[in-house]
Amino acid sequence: MTTIGLIGSGHIGSTVAQLAVDAGYDVVLSNRRGPDTLTELVDRLGPRARAATPVEAAEAADIAVVTVPLKALSDVPVEPLRGKVVIDTNNYYPQRDGQVARLDDESTTTSELTQEHLPESHVVKAFNNIYFKHLGTLQRPTGDPERSVLAIAGDHDDAKRTVTEVLDALGYDAYDVGPLSEGWRYQRDTAAYAGLYIDPETGDVDAPPRQVTADLLREKLDAAQRYRDM
Repeated sequence: MTTIGLIGSGHIGSTVAQLAVDAGYDVVLSNRRGPDTLTELVDRLGPRARAATPVEAAEAADIAVVTVPLKALSDVPVEPLRGKVVIDTNNYYPQRDGQVARLDDESTTTSELTQEHLPESHVVKAFNNIYFKHLGTLQRPTGDPERSVLAIAGDHDDAKRTVTEVLDALGYDAYDVGPLSEGWRYQRDTAAYAGLYIDPETGDVDAPPRQVTADLLREKLDAAQRYRDM
């Protein structure tokens, strides 16, 4: 049985964990505050879930999900993630993370920074452009006509195939945007960011979300603008 290890267990991490448990995966959750703070979440997720330290979660993971604020990226354990597929959910918020010159001048992207931090891991960018409540309600079985897509980007084809299989099990199709350098197309404030899944008729983030098809996602990705051009 594949184990998904989560480095970070906030809104996105806990939602991914719920989807993974529902799909039959084992999950190991962690955060910077310690396993004892995850007792309630683990109890809710059931017997397929357990809490651990970030190092232990990384060691246990067949596939890891790094879902911590960008400012905490340096705390993500490196050695136990060597050779593993790592799904990166990160976004850059300067007011939270502090100014990062290479992101400000757009010479790199958040997931490329994650790949630099984890040089022998296989990083795939995913889950960063969808509100956690939408992520937890839009899942549909394979082949369902109301299924939505999620964008992925990565420099390793095998890793992207693995993540595509995970997304399929969790209830989503994957749309391959290309290498990590193309991840800017669905970063914060772009047309393909989280607002994409908000129903345009309500405009309410807490209302039921809309289905996002491959065609709609492609349209928004093509419309992406660099920050300097906004």
